[in-house]
Amino acid sequence: MRRRLVAGNWKMNGSVAAVRDWCATVVQAAAEAPVDIALFPPYPLLAQAMQSLAGTNVQLGAQDVSMHASGAYTGEVSAAMLIEAGCRQVLVGHSERRSYHGETDEQVAAKFAVALDAGLVPVLCIGETLAQREGGETDAVVGRQLRAVLERVGGDGLAKGVIAYEPVWAIGTGRTASPMQAQAVHENIRGILRDANATMAGSMRILYGGSVNGDNAAQLFEMPDIDGALVGGASLNAREFLRIVRTA
Repeated sequence: MRRRLVAGNWKMNGSVAAVRDWCATVVQAAAEAPVDIALFPPYPLLAQAMQSLAGTNVQLGAQDVSMHASGAYTGEVSAAMLIEAGCRQVLVGHSERRSYHGETDEQVAAKFAVALDAGLVPVLCIGETLAQREGGETDAVVGRQLRAVLERVGGDGLAKGVIAYEPVWAIGTGRTASPMQAQAVHENIRGILRDANATMAGSMRILYGGSVNGDNAAQLFEMPDIDGALVGGASLNAREFLRIVRTA
């Protein structure tokens, strides 16, 4: 059985006090939860989060990582720095990085590889836009994004990470894919993985991300190929986040 993972991506939100309060609410409940839990706050809040989460079973993650180990790359943060900051996971290829910063499939694959080499667990975000979905391109887009990483790190490398399917049209819009829509894409993703490595396909955790909240999480988690959630806005509210955790 694949152990479920519920992760909170705060994006560019939060404060030192918010981290402290969130952790005080979530940590005790998380200790009894039969799922893995991770928090992805902005870079400046990693130190506070590391302190607040020390000795708990909530893992800390970063929202991005540089392709470079060090050097003249102003504004970027290396994988080694994230390890020192207490991170165990890192998002790569989030749709907002792809859309707003022009990250290509090849760059995302390079970040995945760098994260692996440093000992981080990369969470690979893949997904289609509304225009791509309406054009019947969902499977092609998701397949292209996934195969770029497979080509870079192989099935054994990909097996060390996590996949998060995020339909771009459902991120921050209040819209969400129906459970059956999400399941169909997750099933396709697992099929691509199976073609590469059947064992890896069976063990790989594939999360759903796209306006997940306490009201729709239970139905999503009933789907056989949905192994948890990458939660955006709802993760900022500790009690709402716990509602999702408790349904997983």
